[in-house]
Amino acid sequence: MIIDIIINAFVFLMTGFLTVRIFKKEGQWSWANGVSAFRFFTILSNVFCAIACLLMCFCADQTWAWTLKYIGTAAVAVTLLTVFFFLGPTQGYDKMLGGTDVFWHLIDPLLAILSFSIWERRGMSFGFALLGVLPVALYGVMYLYRIIYAPEERRWEDFYGFNGGGHWKISFTAMMIGAFLISMGLMGLQNI
Repeated sequence: MIIDIIINAFVFLMTGFLTVRIFKKEGQWSWANGVSAFRFFTILSNVFCAIACLLMCFCADQTWAWTLKYIGTAAVAVTLLTVFFFLGPTQGYDKMLGGTDVFWHLIDPLLAILSFSIWERRGMSFGFALLGVLPVALYGVMYLYRIIYAPEERRWEDFYGFNGGGHWKISFTAMMIGAFLISMGLMGLQNI
């Protein structure tokens, strides 16, 4: 359907434009600035979803492309809901939704969810829906390693605040439960 192609193309183009912009700092090209941005789940999830959106523009009838779109949609849905229920209250909604962050955190995720749930419905089994938890599981393990177990010189600061007070186990469990519930929600929308 043409509206689905338009939405998928928009998500890809907007994310591509914003991704190029993160490689600039104070008007100058900065490879380091761009690469360092890829430690954030927001960037990773949006770029992955944007690539899946591009594939859906040309390969919508292929199960593998639809599967990638599902995983990408689940990932950006996690980004969206994490901003609204955790990062917004702890770091401020004006920061989370200001400037270009409104696209990373709100507009692109909503468009991906909308297109996947309305124009790309195929039905989904419970087992298949569990694929939507993969991005959070993989990133969660990497984040945990980088903020706690990596050698001191290679550690990241806890920019999401998930280890506040040493409570990473609670944060990790909550994120996994959240990713599971989002996956179940997307499965429900697919099976209406």
